[in-house]
Amino acid sequence: MNPWFLAGTTFFASAVEFVEAATIVLAVASTHGARAALTGTLGAAAVLVAFVTIGTPLLVSAAALAHIELIVGPFLVLFGIAWLRKAIWRYARRKAQHDERAIFAREVEQLRAGREHRSGVAVAFQGVLVEGLEVAVIVVTFGASTPHLVVWSAGGALAALALVTIVALALRAPLARVPENALKSIVGVMLLALGTYWCGEGAGLIWWFGDATLFAFVALYALAAAVLVEVHKRAAAA
Repeated sequence: MNPWFLAGTTFFASAVEFVEAATIVLAVASTHGARAALTGTLGAAAVLVAFVTIGTPLLVSAAALAHIELIVGPFLVLFGIAWLRKAIWRYARRKAQHDERAIFAREVEQLRAGREHRSGVAVAFQGVLVEGLEVAVIVVTFGASTPHLVVWSAGGALAALALVTIVALALRAPLARVPENALKSIVGVMLLALGTYWCGEGAGLIWWFGDATLFAFVALYALAAAVLVEVHKRAAAA
């Protein structure tokens, strides 16, 4: 398996989730202070690290009872479809674009108005945990399917975390200019490609072009997504 493909998939997926988590943390910092935001964030990070540390060996052990590709492959296909479906609907204007500024303003309003009765620490903790859980699941899945490349998968997530954190601290504002829909499209396509590849391997297929087959799947799914966007646009205009 191409380690750069794994790292890239994890990086883009993590970047999307961490951008959304950063919006919540920034809202908490602006209303309850940086200490509350940092405490909640570090608490959630500890839980996610524990999940990855414990979950990866457990899934590897379970894989010994069956072909891991037959477990991981369908999961990634479903995961990829979910990501790509949202992106297609947004490109086709059938679903509202993700607006980090609007989400930030709503979070701040709720926190200041007292409609959110939990502490700032709890809000930051839940926000980071919910957004980061998807990243943790992807890292665990990749780590179980290719144990010797788990460092690459985890490295992609950490690189995204570092980048988003640095930018968020520098701007101290929601990362509204990040092309989230484009990133979600990329992640959806890459997860579908990986899922298809591993399903085939689990079924005993031997891909003629080896790991290069992944890029053929990427091209195929990207083309299919572009076609679906146009179909939905025309259906909406009709």
